[in-house]
Amino acid sequence: MPVDMKKLIAEAVHTLLIEKKVKKLTVKDIVEECHITRQSFYYHFEDIPDLLRWILEQSKEEFMREARNQREAESALRYFFLMAINALPYIKKTVQSNYGDEIERLMEQQTYRLFEQLIEENNLYQGCSRFELKLVIRYHSQAIIGILREWTEEDTKNLDQIVHGVYLLMTGGLSPTKTADAEK
Repeated sequence: MPVDMKKLIAEAVHTLLIEKKVKKLTVKDIVEECHITRQSFYYHFEDIPDLLRWILEQSKEEFMREARNQREAESALRYFFLMAINALPYIKKTVQSNYGDEIERLMEQQTYRLFEQLIEENNLYQGCSRFELKLVIRYHSQAIIGILREWTEEDTKNLDQIVHGVYLLMTGGLSPTKTADAEK
C-alpha cells in the first residue's frame, strides 16, 4: 500500500512537538523522525512553513467536509470549536517553537479563509458591500481566535453555551438592543 508521504511528514512534526517537546523544529529532526531523506522532504515541501501551511489547509478541508454534513450552522460551528480545542495542545507547542510567529499568521489566514468560504457557500451577508463583508469576516475570525487563545477547562465544560452565544453574535441574534430589550 502506498504511503502518503505528506501525512507521514506531518505526523513526524506532531510527534516531535507533542511527544518529544522539541522547541526548535528543523528539517533534520523531521527527516530523522520519519526515516526519510532531506531530498524526500524537499520534494514534498518547500520548507517548514510550507509544511505548516499544508497541515493547516488539510485541517480546514477536513472541517469543510464535516461542516457540509451538518444540518445546522450552529452544529458546524460546534464542530469547528471541537476541532480547534483538540488541536490546541499541538497549536500551543507549534507556537512555542521557532515557527511561532509563522504559525500564528497562518492560523489567522486559514481561519479567515474558512469563514470566507462558509459565507460564500451559504450565501450569507448578501446585503453587505465587499468592504463590509471583509470587515465582518475579519471581526468574527479574530474574535474566535481570541476566544480559543484564552480557552480554559471551564470553557470546555460550557462549550455548548459558548458556541450558542458565538452563533447568536454571528447571526445578529445577540446584540446590545436585543439584550437591553430582554432585560425590560
